[in-house]
Amino acid sequence: MSIFSVPDWIGQYNFPFIFFEEIPDQVFDSINSDLDKLVSNTPEVSILISAWNEEVNILRCIAALAKTKTSLPVEIIVINNNSTDRTQDTLNKLHIKSLFQPIQGWGPARQLGQENAGGKYILLADADCFYPPTWVDAMVNGLKQPGVVCVYGRYSFIPEPGFPRWKLYMLEKMKDVIAEVRQIKRPYLNSYGINMGYIREYGLKVGFVMKMIRGDEGRLAFDLMTYGKIRQVRSNKARTWTGPRTLAKDGSFSKALTNRVKREFNRFFKILTPEKPHDTKTSSND
Repeated sequence: MSIFSVPDWIGQYNFPFIFFEEIPDQVFDSINSDLDKLVSNTPEVSILISAWNEEVNILRCIAALAKTKTSLPVEIIVINNNSTDRTQDTLNKLHIKSLFQPIQGWGPARQLGQENAGGKYILLADADCFYPPTWVDAMVNGLKQPGVVCVYGRYSFIPEPGFPRWKLYMLEKMKDVIAEVRQIKRPYLNSYGINMGYIREYGLKVGFVMKMIRGDEGRLAFDLMTYGKIRQVRSNKARTWTGPRTLAKDGSFSKALTNRVKREFNRFFKILTPEKPHDTKTSSND
């Protein structure tokens, strides 16, 4: 992880297209050629991706995943979460499994995905992210450790105007420190769908929340602790890369940083104690 640049491998997936109709058939052919070497009909690992209006982003994500280097049999399942753009058209041209979930929300989409998955291990990915070729093995190796039912990896940001790499690097270092503190008593707070894995058997037992609410993956992880431990995969081999889209919602890097520092400060002492048992399916994010 560099303070001034992103890994070289990301550049090949940063397609310049904005709309589905701009994507040449040759791009699909190239990605499908890689997918045909990776995807198995008898998977041990199922990668689930929820996608809402991601007609081009999902292409970049799948292109990166298609370059995965692993000896494990893998399947990729993308759940179209009631998109209104041409996300489904993109999925139809890729050699992956796609599902349609009309109930809006990450939880409903991921629940449908795990119900239709064939793998022992589930890895959650986001449609607007890039995954290194070592990601699958790094995450699954973590899941194979004794007593572990859930793992999560770290993530970094790709720079854009107004969000220079060196500033994003600073934010990432702070974020990684907070993750270490959370890991002590509340590791589920680090479990994001951008980079998370779990054992499907237990995921089916606890299930995702079936409504539109942020933190569906953290709720699942909290309930998974009934069956085992949550562990962090610290290796950069499992580090995900994404654009600063969520940061940009705050308007600027300084505002995004300030808002996150305030939020973590306000709940710092709270995260030093375990969360009390509660119904994750009906609780709010207050």
